[in-house]
Amino acid sequence: MNISIEVFFGVMAILLILSAMASKLSDRFGVPALLLFLLIGILAGSEGVGGIYFDNPFVTQLIGFFALAVILFSGGLDTKADSIRIVFKEGLILATVGVFITAAVVGLAAHWLLSIPLLEGMLIGAIISSTDAAAVFAILRSQGVRLKGRLSALLEFESGSNDPMAVFLTIGFIQLIQSPEQSGWSLLLLFVKQMLIGGIAGLLFGKLLLVFINRLRLGYDGLYPVLTLGVVLLAFAATAFLGGSSFLAVYLMGLTLGREDFLHKRSLSRFYDGLAWLFQVIMFLTLGLFVFPSQLLPVILPGLLLAFVLIFVARPISVALTLLPFRFSGREKLFISWVGLRGAVPIILAT
Repeated sequence: MNISIEVFFGVMAILLILSAMASKLSDRFGVPALLLFLLIGILAGSEGVGGIYFDNPFVTQLIGFFALAVILFSGGLDTKADSIRIVFKEGLILATVGVFITAAVVGLAAHWLLSIPLLEGMLIGAIISSTDAAAVFAILRSQGVRLKGRLSALLEFESGSNDPMAVFLTIGFIQLIQSPEQSGWSLLLLFVKQMLIGGIAGLLFGKLLLVFINRLRLGYDGLYPVLTLGVVLLAFAATAFLGGSSFLAVYLMGLTLGREDFLHKRSLSRFYDGLAWLFQVIMFLTLGLFVFPSQLLPVILPGLLLAFVLIFVARPISVALTLLPFRFSGREKLFISWVGLRGAVPIILAT
């Protein structure tokens, strides 16, 4: 369906304004703002009151990856290095072993409850195994949430660094489904390759961006956000081209840059905070438009069953086991389990 430019701009303006205003409902009633953005997209979609037809998984994935690159970089940039240092071991184990345990428990449940092949069940578990950086950052940095001690730092670090493990597991199980003869060693090598290349690329591009910002001395202050965004996208693309984890690279890039002093640090942090919110809105609106509610009816019950397993079984088990060597109370572990929010990543991986 062809629409005029002014109609397109008008529709986008209304959706963005409604999303911004929806944040007030979030503050008042405690409903996650990102869920409201998703609902606005669904209402505006082809089966909602807006009637906007959108059914393009490639465009959805493209917007999602672009948005996640910005969100993860912004999250890394705003994360204090000192807070990461005190929870590095716990966060790293949660972001790797914890994600694997969550995927395994949900995968076994999907295999048993849905009577599907084990590998397909494990694929479903892998897709929904990671916590969502956008959702967790939004909740923890809202005005009403002030956590003491290590909890906030641990949740931020885990949510920003566990997407690569979920992506790896998703790719790995797809390969096993397509080529059952593939050995486990090849998947282990793939994991090492992705994490190693992603980690090195994130550190190198972070140092490179630091040099660019401090030494180029651009003639206009407004060009520094343009420069940083360009390097972020270059890091994402180059890491993917080399076979590394792009999500890990951009997050580490933000962490590397954030721990240093550089020109316009405060203004760049504010710019990326606003840009991250913009892309969160755009991403969840797009995901909402991509939803056809009538197609959800046959899978509501199985979906709710797996959600129950994820919330009350898989996530608490993974947190309890991975944090067993560390000094966290039962209440803290339960809190970490239930603030490990899911969001856009599973939907994007499903595309």
